Amino acid sequence: MNNTMEIYDKGLACLIDNLGVVQAEEFIMTVKSESFDYTKWQREFYDALPEGDFMKRSREYAAEHEYHGNGRLLSEIVDG
Repeated sequence: MNNTMEIYDKGLACLIDNLGVVQAEEFIMTVKSESFDYTKWQREFYDALPEGDFMKRSREYAAEHEYHGNGRLLSEIVDG
């Protein structure tokens, strides 16, 4: 399991890789300076997606990022 600093380091690296150093810092400062509700933001983001888009994106992501953990599919647990 990752500790808090490992999660922070991975998150910061992800922001920098995708936004660059300056925009990553701007993002962090914006989140820290506002009363940012991540759960509300996620809900509004996903509610605004066209119907079926979430599943399409999920499948595309899964195809591009093969899972190598020890988790099991819910269908494997239920069907058992």
